[in-house]
Formats: sequence, C-alpha cells, structure tokens
Amino acid sequence: MNLPLSTIQEDVEMINTPNTRAAFSNTYPFFSREFLRRHGRDLIAASINWFLIDIVFYSLNLFQYHVFSGHLIPKIQMNIYKDALQIARFQALIAICATIPGYILTVYMIDHIGRVKIQAIGFFFMAVSLFTIAKVNMNGDHPNLFIILYGFTFFFSNFGPNTTTFIVPAELFPARFRATCHGISGAVGKVGAIIGSIGYVWASRDPPNGLGVSTTLMVMGGVCGLGFFVTYFFTRETMGRSLEENENVDELTGVWFVRFWPHKFSARRNEVKGFGLLEMN
Repeated sequence: MNLPLSTIQEDVEMINTPNTRAAFSNTYPFFSREFLRRHGRDLIAASINWFLIDIVFYSLNLFQYHVFSGHLIPKIQMNIYKDALQIARFQALIAICATIPGYILTVYMIDHIGRVKIQAIGFFFMAVSLFTIAKVNMNGDHPNLFIILYGFTFFFSNFGPNTTTFIVPAELFPARFRATCHGISGAVGKVGAIIGSIGYVWASRDPPNGLGVSTTLMVMGGVCGLGFFVTYFFTRETMGRSLEENENVDELTGVWFVRFWPHKFSARRNEVKGFGLLEMN
C-alpha cells in the first residue's frame, strides 16, 4: 500500500531553530572560525593552565637541592655518590608523603567534587605554600617547616593541576578534535616546562645577577595565583557527563552558559534531549 509521506510542519519548525541547526552542523574543520567560536576559549584555558603548572612544577624540582641543603652532610665529608644518594632519599620521602597521596586523593575525589574545583584548590594552596616558603626563606629559620611546606606544594600540585590539566582536555572537546586539542595543550605545557627550568636557574641567582630565591618563589606563587584565576573563570567542568554528552552539548552551548549560568545550561540541555541528541536517563 502506497501512503504519501509528508513533512509535519511542527517538526520542521522545531528542527529549524538556531540551536538545533548548530547542534547538527558539526562538520566544521579545526582551522575555522566556527571552531574558535565554539571551542577556542576552552582550548586557550586548557593550554594556559597546563603552561602555568609546568612552569612551577619543573621549577620546584630544580629547587629541591636548596630545600634539602640544610639537612645534608657537608660535601667535604662525602663523595658525589653519597651526595646523590642523600638527595634521592629526600626525594623518595617527598614522593611517599606528598606526591603519591595527592594522586590517590585526586582519584578518589575527582568524581565527587569535580575537575575544576580540584584544579582551583591545587593552584590556590600551591600559591599559599610558595608565598609562605618565600617568607620562611627570607628569615632563614625553621628548616623543618621549609621541607613541610615544600611537600605541601607537591601534594597540592598532584591533588590539583598536575593531574587535572591532563584530564580536562581529554574530556572537554568533541571526539574529532580531542587528540589534537589535548596535544596542543600538552605542547604548550612543555613550553612552560622549558621556561620554568631555564628561568629558575637564572632567576634564583643572587642579585644583581638574578632575583634571588625568595623573590623567585614569590613569582612562582603569583603564577599559581594566575592559574587559579584562569581555572575559576574560564575552565569548564566535565564531571557528571559522558564523552558523548560533552560532545553534543559543546556543539550547542558556549562556555559562559556552563560556567556561570547553569540554569540556562540545564534548560538548553533539556532542549537537546528533546531532539534525541542526548540519551535520556
């Protein structure tokens, strides 16, 4: 039996809306204005966060000898191998007491409080720790407190941006751009690692050849403060959404709807569900 198939006008009107047209028009290339409009801010935020944490993280690794120097046996009493062994022992202590617990806590909490909150908390307390270390270093006292605060910076780097900057770009972008955007974010981060490694060697020298250790630590604290700002205002949360939901919703919404107006985002999300773009629970 032949039946005429006609288009229902209401369906045409519902589909022919700006939001649904945007959701379906997902064939734009990476190098396009449409990509910049939809994902440019996300890519810039993810790259800057990775850049900033690598500046500080790699500088902290170079800073460790200065931290441990007050607890080392004088070099005149030992050879280079014993000196390296001493440093390795302190590094292992920091890893066991700070670095590894930070990772473990992130694994446990990341789906409870979210990526953005963990990253913001990490940047904030890294800044506080570094400013405090700079103050302690100026006074030249309390070597034990010096090591404890140094351990805190590693704890909050791993319960924070050193972990989440790798996770967020892997979840935030559509599948066809995900690897590219993650690679760009990581590459920008390695530029920060180079700057941190070279910059610390220069900046930590005593004036007038450099800034001095205390001033360098304060600059690193300021870098963490900038990371907190970028995370809080420009980084989107991906917790509670599957990769498919991230992709479909990202095609429809902008960063401001998700970050600052969740009620508008929820309304749009329901609209997308109404057209079958997201699976209903």
